[in-house]
Amino acid sequence: MIEERPFTPQAATHAPTFPTLRPRRLRRTPALRRMVRETTLSPADFIFPLFVTHGHGVRREIPSMPGQYQLSVDQLPAEAETVARLGIPAVILFGIPRVKDAIGSENFAEDGIVQQAVRALKAAVPELVVITDVCMCEYTDHGHCGIVREAPGGAFEIDNDATLEILGRVAVSHAEAGADIVAPSGMMDGMVAAIRQALDAAGHHQVAILSYAAKYASAFYGPFRDAAQSPPQFGDRRSHQMDPANAREALREVALDVAEGADMVMVKPALAYLDIIRAVRERFDLPVAAYNVSGEYAMVKAAARNGWIDGRGVTLELLTAIKRAGADLILTYFAKEVAQWLQSNES
Repeated sequence: MIEERPFTPQAATHAPTFPTLRPRRLRRTPALRRMVRETTLSPADFIFPLFVTHGHGVRREIPSMPGQYQLSVDQLPAEAETVARLGIPAVILFGIPRVKDAIGSENFAEDGIVQQAVRALKAAVPELVVITDVCMCEYTDHGHCGIVREAPGGAFEIDNDATLEILGRVAVSHAEAGADIVAPSGMMDGMVAAIRQALDAAGHHQVAILSYAAKYASAFYGPFRDAAQSPPQFGDRRSHQMDPANAREALREVALDVAEGADMVMVKPALAYLDIIRAVRERFDLPVAAYNVSGEYAMVKAAARNGWIDGRGVTLELLTAIKRAGADLILTYFAKEVAQWLQSNES
């Protein structure tokens, strides 16, 4: 058996008398580094988020998310063709409704903005996997993820069970429009079971569920709430989103969603929760997604624009870290940009 000898200053001045292990040998050239690389990124790893709004000819850049846009439905076919050409297999849709109300009625309307968007995408590029976010915050006038009721003392609380009925209606309407996967994101107890039951009862057995199973009450969501026009009008979402300090709880949440019929599970955000991604990957045998969220994207873009970091290098390093932690799929606003880089490297 060959053993590596411990390094000593004296050993450095004498030729070794038997082979020594030198990992640096395999880092000497770019070709060697590529050959032994343990984790590689591919466009097939990515899901690209899209924000869809009413109107015509709308392509409105989101100030806090440079390079990302609110798009009207007529802009989606060209976007879908670009995404597919880059080898990205899927998009996830977030809708901006025309009118908001207490229960988010447009969320489950046949002519709702997401329903229109799904039909346009599937007509343009049928093979593109279309995922829809199933939540209420973008659609309600109060900006919360469920039906709000008054609690003792004049406070408010989310009516979990009443919300489940709405989420089931939303999921069915998305499936009827042609969605391949629905992704409940509100962290309501029992949401996966309620949605699975509603889908199956409506004959949509083939529609999969990607559950935001471990979604934290994070400070990294600010730009998204700007993009989706969904900040809460009062209070916060800490009663249903997870405490950032908790890890074991995340595994319990994921286990519940798996037991209720989730086909895939997600950890959100990604970068501050790499330990959670790794723990979920090791514990569960389903596909694991991670959401590289808006605040993570915006920080890199802002620092790069100021010349403080190498934006391309940092982006690739961060996404590689997410995949190395165990994510099978990465929802990221960098998807198109990185896919272009990867394609240029291959050519």
